[in-house]
Amino acid sequence: MAKEVKVLGAWPSPFVMRPRIALQLKSVDYEFIEETMQPKSELLLKSNPVHKKIPVLFHNDKPVCESLIIVEYIDEAFSSAPSILPSDPYDRAIQRFWAAYLDEKWFPTFRGVAMAPNEQGKAAGFEQVREGLSLLEDAFDKCSKGKPFFSGDKVGYLDIAFGSYLGWVRVSEKMNNIELISKEKTPNLHAWAERFCADDAVKNYMPETEKLMGFAKMLMAKHQAAASS
Repeated sequence: MAKEVKVLGAWPSPFVMRPRIALQLKSVDYEFIEETMQPKSELLLKSNPVHKKIPVLFHNDKPVCESLIIVEYIDEAFSSAPSILPSDPYDRAIQRFWAAYLDEKWFPTFRGVAMAPNEQGKAAGFEQVREGLSLLEDAFDKCSKGKPFFSGDKVGYLDIAFGSYLGWVRVSEKMNNIELISKEKTPNLHAWAERFCADDAVKNYMPETEKLMGFAKMLMAKHQAAASS
């Protein structure tokens, strides 16, 4: 019998990790459909005609798009399981604020470092990334209220939003021989990142660093080839 919940995505995508972790937290059984993106499948183009991006969640054949919207949808649609978003309206607003900051400012800066034209540009980009991590270190202190995760005792909305990027952070650290999330400068985030990656709802979806690094090198080679042609 066909599953009522399906996720269309690709394993390297941090955005695809988000609904998969959310569904795991809610103990929802689902089917994962691998999207090759070369070219984009008819299913993707039909189900997300506006952005043409993964992930797409299908619930009873109805598509829901955009990763954080999907996470909120999962939280509401499967409300019998523990909530992913905080119950307090102010706490919810704060977590949404930082999730938007991650997607709209921090990650685009982080991703842009790989495409920097020279070492000077790369160094400036990493400095901006570190400044953002310093803000998130402070946000963790305020949001967690002394508990293990941004959301308190367990993985929640902001943990998913930020934690989905950790695989790519590890790749960047290894490829550039640097440390971005460190015990010295961001001790809260360093300890949180270890807890997040080891969590039962997360560990099966966190990509292996070496495998993800191979994918990153392939992307960079394509970018360089396109730039030189």
